[in-house]
Amino acid sequence: MIFLSLFFEFFKVGLFSVGGGLATIPFLYDLASRHPEWYTASDVADMIAISESTPGPIGVNMATYAGYQTAGIFGGAVATLGLIAPAIIIIFLVAKILNAFKDNKYVQSAFYGLRPASVGLILAALFGVVKIALVNIESTTIGGFFNIKAIILAVCLFVIQKIFPKLHPIALIGIAAVVGIVFKF
Repeated sequence: MIFLSLFFEFFKVGLFSVGGGLATIPFLYDLASRHPEWYTASDVADMIAISESTPGPIGVNMATYAGYQTAGIFGGAVATLGLIAPAIIIIFLVAKILNAFKDNKYVQSAFYGLRPASVGLILAALFGVVKIALVNIESTTIGGFFNIKAIILAVCLFVIQKIFPKLHPIALIGIAAVVGIVFKF
């Protein structure tokens, strides 16, 4: 039963997260609130960090992580299959009919209308990550509201990236990991 639930929930995520892997983040937060036995909202930040630092699409990595957390290796495979199944089905159908309708003004308008939805989902994900990583919503003081160490680290990494634009992102992830360990974030 857990495998069917995993497949169905991640199928819905894959079906409605238009715009790529980052667009899955709001849906993952929703899943965390509806299925806290699977993972918590704070686990989503860990999923993002792991998914960003491993090869492959972030949405697939996050589905695999969440499925594995919930039901082991088979759970990871089921969640991943659930996430990618809508894309496979939709791409197959679109490939079959797109040539016949590609010049249709309604089809063009529909694709144009999906762009703002994608941007909105990605911005929602950005705000969710900022809320977890850089601020403490429950604090009653200004000093406690901001995670000063995390903000300083983010600014430093941004400056390093601007000074050394050819520096590989893995190096920045490594720097952030070392700083996090040394300063106990």
